[in-house]
Amino acid sequence: MLNVKPYRDTLALPGLRPLLLVAILARVPVAATAVAMTLYVLDLGHGFFAAGLVGAAMTVGSALGAPLLGRLVDRRGLRPMLLLTTAVSALFWGTAPVLPYPVLLGAALVGGLLTLPVFSVVRQSIAALVPPTRRRQAYALDSMSVELSFMIGPAAAVALSTSVSPTLTLYAVGGGIVLAGLTLLVLNPPTRAQDEVTTPAQPLPRKEWLTPRLIGLLAGGAAGTLVIAGTEVAVVAVLRDAGQVEWTGVVLALWASYSLVGGFTYGTLSRPVPSLILALLLGMVTIPVGLGSGEWWLLALVLLPSGALTAPTIAATADAVSRLAPASVRGEAMGLHGSAMVVGVALGTPLAGAAIDASAPAWGFAATGLLGALIALAMLPAELRHRRSDDAQVILNDTASPPHDPASTRASVQG
Repeated sequence: MLNVKPYRDTLALPGLRPLLLVAILARVPVAATAVAMTLYVLDLGHGFFAAGLVGAAMTVGSALGAPLLGRLVDRRGLRPMLLLTTAVSALFWGTAPVLPYPVLLGAALVGGLLTLPVFSVVRQSIAALVPPTRRRQAYALDSMSVELSFMIGPAAAVALSTSVSPTLTLYAVGGGIVLAGLTLLVLNPPTRAQDEVTTPAQPLPRKEWLTPRLIGLLAGGAAGTLVIAGTEVAVVAVLRDAGQVEWTGVVLALWASYSLVGGFTYGTLSRPVPSLILALLLGMVTIPVGLGSGEWWLLALVLLPSGALTAPTIAATADAVSRLAPASVRGEAMGLHGSAMVVGVALGTPLAGAAIDASAPAWGFAATGLLGALIALAMLPAELRHRRSDDAQVILNDTASPPHDPASTRASVQG
């Protein structure tokens, strides 16, 4: 039986419940962005390539902008960044439906560069609100909220585009993003804990905190989203090839539900699993998924291990980055984490497509799963060495510490 007490204790922390609720609502329009923009460009009479270019421009912009916006939070605070990105979002989404396609393409790059970084803001705030002993549960809840947002957002965008119009959907998505920015402005969640240094004498040099270990963890996170993005493309291709495209929504919904269960289970474990091991396992269990491509129900069944590892992989990566990054640069570090996630998606989608075009739809799973596993495997030895060194240091510190009065120890635990 799963132990839910860690979740109850975590949710009881001041400020976390409203942050997670706002996170779900704020991420729904963000999750709908790609689908809404694709359907709008297609409605203009352009093809999928033209729609993909706009999506790619927004993706490149957001990958470049996330660490810059995080740095702005570190230097100036959260509200100036939210004011800037909310204003730019209002301008971009308010004018996008009336822009000619070439102008829209350029505007998408700028809009992506200064897009509202909901994911990074929420994860940075979790690190400020939640003590390290509870962050695994908090980030597991965050990953589950991401799944809920992506279950709602794209489906709502498709429904509104087909029942009303793609143009109105674009305005609705933009309005939702602006509303999300205003809500975060009102909530103003903390970006640093009360006991963390807020004004360092000098900005911490990047070479002192952007270590090979942190880069390895970011690469592992990118490997995870590479596999996730490739899996999504391969699912669509496999069902289309089998003449069962009408079951796509059901299979993807089941896949997301597996992720929800996996994320919840991860938060109840007594010992955390390293994020790179989770990314390695995610890649490995994705490689053979194509064997279930004959029937939609069989495909949904063989996706269970992959889905169950999705939310834990993202949660573990965010948790690890939040622990390694000093408080004074956590905004930039979480921005880099967001960029790594985006880069993984940007690589996974075309890789799966290329493998599918060159061979068969089932090979989309194998190609992205194999590459994701290889990236995680390459980074894993160094991370395990660091973890053994950390454990040894903890034991050494405990041995060197003077003996404690048992009564005072009990009092401190109970307090």
